[in-house]
Amino acid sequence: MSALQTRDKRWFSLKPVILTEVFPPVRSAEFPEYLKTMSLFQKLRFHITVNHMRDLPDTRREIAFVGRSNAGKSSALNTLANHVRLAYVSKTPGRTQHINYFSLGDDLYLVDLPGYGYAQVPVAVRAHWEKLLGQYLQTRRALIGLVLIMDSRHPLKELDWNMLNWFSSTGKPVHLVLTKSDKLTRQESAKVLLQVKDAVADLPHCSVQLFSSLKKQGVKELDDALSKWLLEPDVEPDEDEEVFDE
Repeated sequence: MSALQTRDKRWFSLKPVILTEVFPPVRSAEFPEYLKTMSLFQKLRFHITVNHMRDLPDTRREIAFVGRSNAGKSSALNTLANHVRLAYVSKTPGRTQHINYFSLGDDLYLVDLPGYGYAQVPVAVRAHWEKLLGQYLQTRRALIGLVLIMDSRHPLKELDWNMLNWFSSTGKPVHLVLTKSDKLTRQESAKVLLQVKDAVADLPHCSVQLFSSLKKQGVKELDDALSKWLLEPDVEPDEDEEVFDE
């Protein structure tokens, strides 16, 4: 007799049944790791969209998400927040065309930046993105770290290296997230993780992890890394932040 049949028989029996026997309590180990504790990022809510540096909100701390178009950036944000439709996910690359702010409360934010590397974007639009990204990443004092999203099947392309080398000059930390790891075997995932770690070993303040939005893998690791950045004690700035009015 199957377990289901046994359960049904005991449930409908006239004999008193202890509910914990019929529906045994679920052990904590059976829950996904990322659901065992309340995450800071489950409070994430959309705040504002801006298209010019002068429109950036006043914030205390923010972490930016950047990556090639269609690398899974919006899906990673949604998975981290445990919210299906927080950041817009599109099958068409290049749909994120502005800087999108998501609030965690207490003046803390995650920032979704336009994806790069999509050739079909008009030249004028791409030029505006590049200028906006450059100004934001180089001058934004509230920016405390960068999350670089890369497809684990195609990591460290030329534009990714350009972003890494260029941003490393700020001295701020970078966390590399290798998405879509569910598309790889366990052996392939371990291999690509090791290869990327070796490739960026000489870059300061650079960490790497695997991630799968589909399988909810790597969520706690990402949560822990970003929480550490956001919750560090505040440090007084040495000079005023430069402001762009374009």
